[in-house]
Amino acid sequence: VQLVESGGGLVQPGGSLSLSCAASGSIFIIYAMGWYRQAPGKQRELVAVITSGGSTNYADSVKGRFTISRDNAKNTVALQMNSLKPEDTAVYYCNVDLKTLSLSRTAHWGQGTQVTVSS
Repeated sequence: VQLVESGGGLVQPGGSLSLSCAASGSIFIIYAMGWYRQAPGKQRELVAVITSGGSTNYADSVKGRFTISRDNAKNTVALQMNSLKPEDTAVYYCNVDLKTLSLSRTAHWGQGTQVTVSS
């Protein structure tokens, strides 16, 4: 199983960025998909998660600014980030809870993508 992230980069405060993550490989079923972030010197934290049924949950710090979505047909998850703040600067990781074709259930991580919010 492989997770490939795209998006990220440098943006000014108040700007927008979009992240995407595609899962591929021996996938039987995907459960929850989410985004985490880790800023320098801090622990990795949950940003947003979406269940297979489409229910979402967000960190309080991003509610109303970030939107998570998924395309079950393409095994992708996206994170639309608006009204970005300098404190959103971090490496963003996608996380996918899935069951493989061998019926092994595990959580997989993307390679991480840098988001920098700075003027």
